[in-house]
Amino acid sequence: MYLTVFCTVPDLDSGQRIAQALVHEGLAACVNLLPGTTSVYRWQGEVRENHELLLIIKTRQARYQTLEARIKELHPYEVPEIIAHKIEAGLPSYLEWIEQST
Repeated sequence: MYLTVFCTVPDLDSGQRIAQALVHEGLAACVNLLPGTTSVYRWQGEVRENHELLLIIKTRQARYQTLEARIKELHPYEVPEIIAHKIEAGLPSYLEWIEQST
């Protein structure tokens, strides 16, 4: 089974550091860094708004627990957004590439 994992980061440096580590360590086949995200959220009783980047991470279910732990080690937030979604269907050769890369 394959997953896309969403994770927001506060800046490009954090995003690149996390993306590079995940790919180099074989935890992700690919990480897209999407700038221009604005997050409005409640934290410690206050509504806040911040500009962030969204990481879209492609991996296998079997690598998820290690990937999650590694993001938590590298991420500057106390409680990072780490949300995984199953990939229901995809180009077979692309899914095979995820398999071979992770």
